[in-house]
Amino acid sequence: MVANYLRRDGYLVQTAVDGASARRELAEFAPDLVVLDLMLPSVSGFEVLAEIRRNGDLPVIVLTARSEETDRVAGLELGADDYVVKPFSPRELVARVRTVLRRSTPKPASGPIEFDGVEVDASRRVASVDGDPVELTAKEFDLLAFLVGHARQVFSRNELLERVWGSSAEWQDPATVTVHIRRIRQKIEPDPQNPTRVQTVWGVGYRFGS
Repeated sequence: MVANYLRRDGYLVQTAVDGASARRELAEFAPDLVVLDLMLPSVSGFEVLAEIRRNGDLPVIVLTARSEETDRVAGLELGADDYVVKPFSPRELVARVRTVLRRSTPKPASGPIEFDGVEVDASRRVASVDGDPVELTAKEFDLLAFLVGHARQVFSRNELLERVWGSSAEWQDPATVTVHIRRIRQKIEPDPQNPTRVQTVWGVGYRFGS
């Protein structure tokens, strides 16, 4: 049913019935985006997601059960760009696919932006810290680029959902932002437990720089 909705929206879709076949399809089909059920037979969705992330920043939307909040958090920690909770509307999933693809597509920019030792180049979708390249998922890059481009401005989690994810708290859990912020800190902060770049403004949200 989901594949049919996506095809009607103009996407070329390949399906896999379990984790093992998903691995084969990833190699042969080379998709632009993966919709990944975390509860797969033979090889779990978590293993497939971890393998995807080891090989690059291919956008991934995970499907999780409503009662399994830990699965959603674990999926985000592994690098998922978005998640949809079962049961879901196929039209909502198609909208999520459209949004994630749009935001993971390289966008032209006048040049790199640098602040506090962090440089992001949106045209090449690369980032570095003190001159050293940093590997980021598509959504991590989008969020970091937005914060660096609006250095010293404070944004709530809901504002970041709207500006970076293109959705609202009605459709997306604000905890998604928290998880992505944590992963970014692990990659760009000298001491992620005491961040100096991506700072928490208690009771408000986050900002880049002081």
